[in-house]
Amino acid sequence: MTAATSHKALIWKVFGILSVITAVEVFLGITKPAFLHTVYLAGTNLLNIIFLVLTLVKAYYIAWFFMHLADEKKGLRRAIVWTVFFLILYLATLLLLEGDYLRGIEINYTKWNY
Repeated sequence: MTAATSHKALIWKVFGILSVITAVEVFLGITKPAFLHTVYLAGTNLLNIIFLVLTLVKAYYIAWFFMHLADEKKGLRRAIVWTVFFLILYLATLLLLEGDYLRGIEINYTKWNY
């Protein structure tokens, strides 16, 4: 078995994992199960949190294997992965909190009058 064969197997394995995650996301997006869509946690429904987690897992796999982070030194890998993970988590938290706030208030505005 050559090195190219082992890389092919790894690529197919990662492709399979990413395909399964994407299929789960598409299935949940189409069906929107009521028990996930009506349960609220941290200012949003559980379905949105599942989408966020699955998207972060997919981003991790893409960066780890297709951007060759698996071959880098430990410090560089941590600096890249942890920074991106926490920034995305921070952004998602802020967006979900603001979205929850805006849902609870009444906005009175005038539409364009021509």
